[in-house]
Amino acid sequence: MKSYDAKLAKSFVIDELFDLTLYKEFRKFSDGGVSNMLDKLIPIEEEHYKFWQDFFDIRIEKLGFLHRIKLTLIIIFCRIFGEAGIHLVLEAIEVYGIRKYLHVWEFYKDDPLGEAVYGVLQDEFGHEDEIVSNAVERKIHPERIRDIFLGFNDGLVEILGAVSGFFAAFQLASSVLVASFTVAVAGSISMAAGAFVAMGSEVEVETTAEQKKKFLGETVEENAGVRPFNSAVVVGISYFIGAMIPVAPVLFGAQNIFASILVAGITIIVISYLLAFLSGMDVKRRIIINLIIMAVAVSITYTIGIAATTIWGVAI
Repeated sequence: MKSYDAKLAKSFVIDELFDLTLYKEFRKFSDGGVSNMLDKLIPIEEEHYKFWQDFFDIRIEKLGFLHRIKLTLIIIFCRIFGEAGIHLVLEAIEVYGIRKYLHVWEFYKDDPLGEAVYGVLQDEFGHEDEIVSNAVERKIHPERIRDIFLGFNDGLVEILGAVSGFFAAFQLASSVLVASFTVAVAGSISMAAGAFVAMGSEVEVETTAEQKKKFLGETVEENAGVRPFNSAVVVGISYFIGAMIPVAPVLFGAQNIFASILVAGITIIVISYLLAFLSGMDVKRRIIINLIIMAVAVSITYTIGIAATTIWGVAI
């Protein structure tokens, strides 16, 4: 057998083992259409797992520590969001798998590995089609789950910046707490209002498009649509919860910004990981981008706070 990069070969086997293990875990607490879909996907993943072990002559039977943590986080996520969460995770896995296989296929197109990847891609595209066909049965829009995390992430970063600036300008932690909480409330209301207006406009545009199709005699697909008010409430609440992450250390007695940065940093890493996984984005890139954004926000607002104290004499 031709020799391939050991890291690449190992990643193929481990990825298939991870997907197979995850599907089996999902099957333990799923029912209905989801369980039927998993019953079809599991044998295919078992074939892929065995195929890559034989192709690269590698035997890996257990997941490593980091993969087990990833597995646990995903299972917790799906326990919380149920069927919609499982659908969303399965879509994310397919996006990641297809992207990886296409990249490898382009590089090894004229190689036995390219031929092997081509065969697996046929199955992967089949997975995606099957998942999409089952999407109509969802009771919760996956976009709403993404909105929850994005709203949470926005609230966390924005209020962390505010807390940083307040600590630089104010002398009392109680003043920082009051100011931060006030900004968090105002921010959540603003985010909710913005989401309501934006989604309301989107609904109006979609309604007009549907009416146009009906007038022209074209087929209009049934669409449950998005309720602007419900979505606005979800966005506002998720923003406020995220905003409370950097505020919590101050509430429990922190006298400087460092505790808030530590707690927010850890939370951002976890949320960035989940967002990257669900959106198909590179995990490391997403984490680095969010940490950079956090660092920039803290640096700028802290500098503004110091300027307010030294130049304008603002201090409480």
